[in-house]
Amino acid sequence: MMQRRHTLLGVIVLGAWSIALVPGVAHAQSKTDTPDFSGVWGPYRGGRGADPKLAPPPASALALNPEYAKPYEARRAAEAVANSRGEPLANASVACVPYGVPSMMSVAVYPIEIIQTPKQVTIIAEAFSEVRRVYMDKPQVKIDDVPPGYYGRSVGRWEGDTLVIDTVGIKESVQYQRMPHSDQIRISERMRLVAPDVLHDQITITDPVVLEKPYTYTLAYRRMTDYEMVEFVCDNNREYVDDQGIVRLRVREK
Repeated sequence: MMQRRHTLLGVIVLGAWSIALVPGVAHAQSKTDTPDFSGVWGPYRGGRGADPKLAPPPASALALNPEYAKPYEARRAAEAVANSRGEPLANASVACVPYGVPSMMSVAVYPIEIIQTPKQVTIIAEAFSEVRRVYMDKPQVKIDDVPPGYYGRSVGRWEGDTLVIDTVGIKESVQYQRMPHSDQIRISERMRLVAPDVLHDQITITDPVVLEKPYTYTLAYRRMTDYEMVEFVCDNNREYVDDQGIVRLRVREK
C-alpha cells in the first residue's frame, strides 16, 4: 500500500513538471494576469475636483533640429494669425483624410474603443472611424521595409501591467500638431491603468533626422461604461482649401 502511494505521488509530481515544461503553457498562464483594456475610453482632462495623480504629466519640450525648427515656427505663427482672422489653415479633417498615428489617439472629445485579444489589440477612434491594429508578440520589421501609411505597423508586448507598442512606417504627410518628421520616425507607447477606470498612454516620438531628442507626451482616458460607438464618416463636399492654404466654404448657387 505504501509503495503504491509513493508511485502515485511520483506520477502526480512528474505530471506537474511535464505541464510546466510544455512550451507556451507557463506563458499562457501569465497572460491571464494582464489587465483588460477592452471597452470605450473617453478623453480625461482632469479639472476641478479631479485627483491630480490621475491627470497626465506635462509634455516634454519639443526640440527640432535647426533646419526644421524655423519652418515649423513660421507655420505655427501663420496658423495663429489665420485663427485670429477666423480663417483656419487646412488640416487632415478638412481634407477628409485620416489623422493617422498618433493624432487619432486623441481627437477633440471623441472616444476610442479598445478590443483586446491575445494575438491582437485593435484600437478604433470614433472620430472618422479610424482603425489601427497592434500585433502582439511579433517582431518589428525594419522601418525601410514597411510601406509608409497613416497607421504604420504596430507590434505590442506586455511588460507586467503595461502594454508596450512600437510603431514604424508613418508617412511624412501624417503629422502630430503639424510637427514635421522623416521616414525614420518611430512611435513608442506605454499604456497602463493608473486607476481601475483611468488609462494613460505615454507616447514617445523619436526621429533621428528631425528631432534633437525624443518628444514625449501622455494621453489620459476614462472608461465609458455601456457607451456604444457612433459611426463618424468624413463626407465633406462644402469645404475646400484655397491657394493660400485657407479653409473656405463653398456657397451653393441659387
